[in-house]
Amino acid sequence: MIGKIERVKLRDVWKHEAFDLTRWLQDNIDVLNEAIDLNISNPEIEKSAGSFKVDIVAEDDSGNPVIIENQLEKSDHDHLGKLITYLVAMGAKTAIWIVSDPRPEHLASISWLNESSSANFYLLKLEAIKIGDSSPAPLLTLIVGPSEEGIEVGKAKKEIAERYQIRGKFWTQLLETAKEKSRLHANKSPNRHNWLGASAGKQGLGFNYSLRKNEAQVELYLDRGKEKEDENIIIFEKLVKEKEAIEESFGDSLEWESLETRRACRIRKIIRGGGYRDAETKWPEIHSSMVDAMIRLERALKPHISKLNI
Repeated sequence: MIGKIERVKLRDVWKHEAFDLTRWLQDNIDVLNEAIDLNISNPEIEKSAGSFKVDIVAEDDSGNPVIIENQLEKSDHDHLGKLITYLVAMGAKTAIWIVSDPRPEHLASISWLNESSSANFYLLKLEAIKIGDSSPAPLLTLIVGPSEEGIEVGKAKKEIAERYQIRGKFWTQLLETAKEKSRLHANKSPNRHNWLGASAGKQGLGFNYSLRKNEAQVELYLDRGKEKEDENIIIFEKLVKEKEAIEESFGDSLEWESLETRRACRIRKIIRGGGYRDAETKWPEIHSSMVDAMIRLERALKPHISKLNI
């Protein structure tokens, strides 16, 4: 004879969240691992996060903290706020919220967090079931979790944020080096982009530092704006006529590019000594090469730019 599954009130199984449910989860973390297909270990209960106490803090495979909040009641705003606060306070990348009844607005909130942050959020429904006179058994059901696509998006966002941070630091140090030798970029602030520019004294002409992972460059960039592509070419061709004198003054050959796929033109020197992904111990050498090349580029081009009738 096949028995019938019956739901048991959670308070009949775990009377108190902190004393009963939280301690049961600590002792039975494998039940949670099976529900979300993770390998969480070393759970600690009531761990401090600033002035707060986290229900459970565990570790993932890499030793990173995992936040676990549980409720014997419906999901509520208070616990959602705690979940996010504890995640930030503990520097965690994974947050798990276990509730008896997830409200629709909280399902939507967890989905949004997975899409909008680099952290992984899980919302699970907790039930207790039995068959006939059997002892109650826990049933954890994953309601919302990070999708494979969402995880990849999160990784991409993290990589972009790291790239912005590294480039900002690189530019800060370069500007410190540059201002000791030149006033050209003295009033510029570091940014997160892969280039940093200053006016060459004529509208649409700029002396730019440009940066990639493993190389850098200095350039004169010509872009007079929309519907002025012809002006860019005219200016570029005037400078090309002075190529020999410009390169002699610069002390090396330059790359002269009309950039047919864009509306702009440029004259540049690639510096292959390294980029922002090189070790920071190498940055001073890269900065020195870039600043030296920029000083020589400005010196070689400024007399010819000043003669342009634009």
